[in-house]
Amino acid sequence: MTITITKENFDREVMQSDKPVLLDFWAAWCGPCRMVSPIIDEIARETPAIKVGKVNVDEEPELAEAFRVMSIPMLAVIKNGKVVKTAVGARPKSEILKLLEA
Repeated sequence: MTITITKENFDREVMQSDKPVLLDFWAAWCGPCRMVSPIIDEIARETPAIKVGKVNVDEEPELAEAFRVMSIPMLAVIKNGKVVKTAVGARPKSEILKLLEA
């Protein structure tokens, strides 16, 4: 299941997560984001060992700024409250899964 991440639930869902977290920074107007979104949903369904969240950069500008999001889609992998990997741009599922292995 994919969780909508907001500044209200960010600490609880991301920083305090006992599992690695994959965050997808996106916006409704972004074409490549719409290509990545179903892949992210699929990974969320197939990979219970990780938590998957989506951050709408238009609705959550503070979170986008905190992660220094310059281009979207941007993916970030957070482990134990620290960003361990980021990737910008649409990626195939295999590349997204590789990010999670780090």
